[in-house]
Amino acid sequence: MVTINIRADETLWRNGMLPEGFITKWLVADGDLVRKGHGIVAVRIEGAEHDIVAPRDGRVKIEAGVNHVVEPGSLLATLVVP
Repeated sequence: MVTINIRADETLWRNGMLPEGFITKWLVADGDLVRKGHGIVAVRIEGAEHDIVAPRDGRVKIEAGVNHVVEPGSLLATLVVP
């Protein structure tokens, strides 16, 4: 079994004027099975909302709640891959 960290990608911050964003909603529940490419969490950064997708098939473990402040590289969830 492999665990993959799902983080806020630094490329979502275009100009760096606002150093942080926040989680607006989870698109899955903690413990859900997801498929690669499935949206799992929405984050608002620099006024734009972005869906973060699962990099592989697996089971999601949510690590940060709605309205949690995120910075580049922040851990959002882990994905347990069988």
